[in-house]
Amino acid sequence: MTAGEEGFDRLVEPFRTELLAYCYRMLGSAHDAEDLVQDTYLRAWRTREQYDETRSSLRTWLYRIATNACLTALEVRGRRPLPSGLVAASDPLGPLVQAENLAWLQPLPDSLLDAGDPARAVIDRSSLRLAFAAALQHLSARQRGALILRDVLSFSASEAAEILGTTAVSVNSSLQRARTRVKEVGVRQEPLNEPSAAEQRAWVDRYMRAFEHADVESLKRLLTEDVIMEMPPMLNWFAGRSNYGLFMEWVFEEAGTDWRLKTVTANGQPGFAAFQRVGGRYEPHTLQIFTVTAEGISRNSVFQGSEVFAPFGLAAGLDAQGLVNVEGCV
Repeated sequence: MTAGEEGFDRLVEPFRTELLAYCYRMLGSAHDAEDLVQDTYLRAWRTREQYDETRSSLRTWLYRIATNACLTALEVRGRRPLPSGLVAASDPLGPLVQAENLAWLQPLPDSLLDAGDPARAVIDRSSLRLAFAAALQHLSARQRGALILRDVLSFSASEAAEILGTTAVSVNSSLQRARTRVKEVGVRQEPLNEPSAAEQRAWVDRYMRAFEHADVESLKRLLTEDVIMEMPPMLNWFAGRSNYGLFMEWVFEEAGTDWRLKTVTANGQPGFAAFQRVGGRYEPHTLQIFTVTAEGISRNSVFQGSEVFAPFGLAAGLDAQGLVNVEGCV
């Protein structure tokens, strides 16, 4: 690598984390976001001689490349909803129904947002919340881009127009439609009545202790009255503390009461990975991410599948003592 190449890498590398967050907001998938950030840097490298600092900032130029990559990807990929944004609420004791050929919104591990990256400071964590990420899935690709660029990243209308390859008038029109749609689905970008991160973690730690003891009544006391649970890839979801309790009683009856839990954080929210006892070991079962208010846990988004577990670097299994199995990661 030449001195010039090294200089280019040093200039563009500080933007990697915020571009990852941006691509995640656009696509709703941690895996896809990582792939498109890599694609963005490859495209930037190949066209580096075309960059003109007198026309735009390096950040704006990189966002235009990333946006083009995202828009191209979204042309062939459907939206990634959560069940509560797709179908009506279910009976908590009804049969589980798995959707076929449907891509779901995935959580973004906080660990991917490197604490040592100077770009971390510009990332608005409220705009990574699962509820907001799910709301973005109700927008067209360009509406999504306009809302993120203007309301989340605070680009000017002219900068957003340059990034999206359109006019400021078009950006403002898309932005107004996007804002209206997000309000219609009942999501605010800034969470209301939200405890500190430490307090949220304390709520979930109490939930974990109750879960490990299969103590459904203690679990219910940690929930808000209108709590929601959803479980992609299952279409099932339901609301209310009573329904939540009925479902958890069924879970412990069907899946047993011997679990090992590992704390995680995703989308700026606390959670845990649940490993279920299967024979002489514990196998990955679910990844549970919580929304916590001052009144308690208001939502539990429960994910399954190796594609979800993989970005978290979780073990493929735990031994009988709950220690990491030598077989590696999911």
